[in-house]
Amino acid sequence: MKTLPILTLALAAMLGCSAEANEATIRKALAQRLPANFPPVDEVRKSPVAGLFEVRFGTEIKYTDAKGEFLFDGDLIDLKTRKSLTQERVDKLTAVDFDSLPFKDAIVWKRGNGKQRVAVFADPNCGYCKRFERTLQELKDVTVYTFVIPILGSDSRDKSRDIWCAKDSSDAWLSWMLKNRLPEKVAGSCDEAPLERNLAFARKYAIHGTPAVLFEDGTRAPGAIPLEALMERLAKAEKRS
Repeated sequence: MKTLPILTLALAAMLGCSAEANEATIRKALAQRLPANFPPVDEVRKSPVAGLFEVRFGTEIKYTDAKGEFLFDGDLIDLKTRKSLTQERVDKLTAVDFDSLPFKDAIVWKRGNGKQRVAVFADPNCGYCKRFERTLQELKDVTVYTFVIPILGSDSRDKSRDIWCAKDSSDAWLSWMLKNRLPEKVAGSCDEAPLERNLAFARKYAIHGTPAVLFEDGTRAPGAIPLEALMERLAKAEKRS
């Protein structure tokens, strides 16, 4: 009667050692086989698929076999739920605490009582960002924080600088995004550090495209989502926050 618990503990210990051995083997193999300019491996762990291991490079997820001989690049899809397990993992890794956002580096405008809050990462040369800005205007009680990240087009930086450094950055942003009216060129020095900080934040949290929308509950959505979907997400985020 006493043998079973002992065997169970021994089996658990063996499995634990096996998992650690696999991870060590994979790390060593990948270090030897990956190109020198490849980013370092931050984490190796089992995936939901037997024999397949998740390899994390920062916020980027790839997969390998137990010997680290092959590297698989792509989404791992659960066919029962039709969901990307890879994207779910990335979403967890890049989740943002809304209240920790660097609001001092954002362009802010408000409608009504502003009780619902949303953050948008946008580029002044992004056509989808302009479309989404028009959608945002249809909301009634919202505060919008726009973090400008100049990542599109050769003059994105110049436009971002002129908008950010305008006397009224909110008015300058909305005039350009809604009416195609650029502010006057800023003469002399201007503190462009917020734009650099926004770019660094976007890289850290894997924000690679615009618009990228962040809600109060930490969830996010890529692209110019339509008004109905936006209102639904805002309502859910408000309840959870």
